[in-house]
Amino acid sequence: MPSSKTPEPPFQVIELGRPWCAAIELKDGTRLLMRPIQPRDADTLQISFQKLSPHDVRMRFMHPLKELTPEYAKQLTEIDPERAFALALVEAKPPEEALIAAVARTAVDDDGREAEFAIVIAPEIRGHGLGRYLMEQLIEWCRSRKLEAIYGFILTENRPMLTLADSLGFDIGPTDEDVGVALARLSLE
Repeated sequence: MPSSKTPEPPFQVIELGRPWCAAIELKDGTRLLMRPIQPRDADTLQISFQKLSPHDVRMRFMHPLKELTPEYAKQLTEIDPERAFALALVEAKPPEEALIAAVARTAVDDDGREAEFAIVIAPEIRGHGLGRYLMEQLIEWCRSRKLEAIYGFILTENRPMLTLADSLGFDIGPTDEDVGVALARLSLE
């Protein structure tokens, strides 16, 4: 009988004694810190955004976006902890040098029953299982809030994200609004 326990990630995770904070070391020696995103991350988020390719940006935002304005960076980093949750994977370097290598976020719908997710991971750290790990963190946060479901809109050409969602048990189907966009939804009940 298969185990229902989540498999160990293919990298080292050391919990840091604070909620949602961990030190991560990839097999190639890359070191990252996972922690909740903070308002002070706005400038670093803008710099890190510039490192993404136009394709990476479109996969995350579903349309071309040439820059992350200061206002938008502020909106993404100053979140209401009762309505949203966002984790950053930050390079384990001195603060003035460290870039944000990934962000995973979820925002609770107005009715308080479901939350929408989004994840972006820098190309240089893809392929290590971090997307799965971050998605599992978002799911755990949503369950801790007793939400009914977590969902996300994914471009149908974004095969890695669709494969990840499917492997985690999300139901994937078309959306009513957009051709080329799939809805991935996981019931948490």
